[in-house]
Amino acid sequence: MKKTVQELLLVENKQLNHDNFKLVLQAPTKLPEIFPGQFVNIEIKKATEIFLRRPFSVLDVDYENNTFSLLVKILGRGSKVLTTYEEGEKISVVYPLGNSFTLPQKQDKVLLIGGGSGVAPMLFLAKICGLPAENVHVILGARSQQDHVNIDAYQAFGNYYFTTEDGSLGEKGFVTHHPVFTNELSTFDRVYTCGPDMMMKAVAKEAAVKGISCEVSLENMMACGFGVCLCCVEKTKEGNQCVCTEGPVFNINKLTW
Repeated sequence: MKKTVQELLLVENKQLNHDNFKLVLQAPTKLPEIFPGQFVNIEIKKATEIFLRRPFSVLDVDYENNTFSLLVKILGRGSKVLTTYEEGEKISVVYPLGNSFTLPQKQDKVLLIGGGSGVAPMLFLAKICGLPAENVHVILGARSQQDHVNIDAYQAFGNYYFTTEDGSLGEKGFVTHHPVFTNELSTFDRVYTCGPDMMMKAVAKEAAVKGISCEVSLENMMACGFGVCLCCVEKTKEGNQCVCTEGPVFNINKLTW
């Protein structure tokens, strides 16, 4: 897929909670097709000490208005500065990058599991996967209720369940503690997950035990997006591979987990 480097217009910067922001960027030309799991690399010029671009998963796409949205969680200096950009400013973006999740078959029942900034591709996938809502089940995990973002716009596309480490929303514990995961995992045809490595590895382990197809979206540091900087190398059964070009989405059968 052809990659584009463009100055995109920031048309919305909305704070969702204490450390999550929704940024909507508008392209000057027709958007290419973008799929769940793909990402963009952003140059944060205002953070002059940061030389490498920062990767962000795509949350949603509006082809009619040539915009796409990102969920930006403040994790460090770069993401914090990015959230200070004002509407009307331009941001240099390389996109679309990486591969995407495999879309399910029309009869599939799927389980989507997201944590942290990994919530973004799960919401996007739930929206465009083409399945009836009753076949789409989504578990979203966070530290507390205050760390969860509002998902009202996506409620029509699936059944949503929440976990929090402090028990303030949904099931107390991690996503792997939710009854849908512990009791019903074997009823799903496909599992998709994105979030912290420990979470994805726990999900992948159980999916493998039950022989369920599982795809994970790795969140390695992907600075260039072209496989040149070698910041994001991951060990796979086919040798070391750059996550930005060979991923970020991998079937767990290809990983050495």
